[in-house]
Amino acid sequence: MKARMNYSKAAPGAMRAMNGLETYLAKCGLEPALMDLIKLRASQINGCAYCVDMHSLDARAGGESEQRLYALPVWHETPFFTERERAALLWTEKLTLISIDHVPDEVYEQVRQHFSEEELANLTLAIATINAWNRFGISFRNVPGEYTPAKHS
Repeated sequence: MKARMNYSKAAPGAMRAMNGLETYLAKCGLEPALMDLIKLRASQINGCAYCVDMHSLDARAGGESEQRLYALPVWHETPFFTERERAALLWTEKLTLISIDHVPDEVYEQVRQHFSEEELANLTLAIATINAWNRFGISFRNVPGEYTPAKHS
């Protein structure tokens, strides 16, 4: 298996912009474990093998349990996630699959109970960003198994 192209080399300005989003999101105040969950869930929905590999490794490095990682695709049916995490996962699914129902008002109201306006804006940016990364990974066939997680503090 081989990648189609090195998009970082082909468009370094685009990668600087994407990495700038990641830098902002790392400091936006949302919990790192929550960010790992939404990145992994969006990547699962989109079918980005590289990103699923990356974000499952990052989540494990951050202390996430195997049980919760395995249950993530069926989070609706498990008791393993907090109400805030469940709201973030719902928001992730609705935004990742936005063409299906355009995020109904009742979903917004449900999610809004768990996040301030600033947090919800940042959560939305995080979801949009991972969806963009998924499109790079899928389109250019990033190869899973080549990522090493950074050390969590």
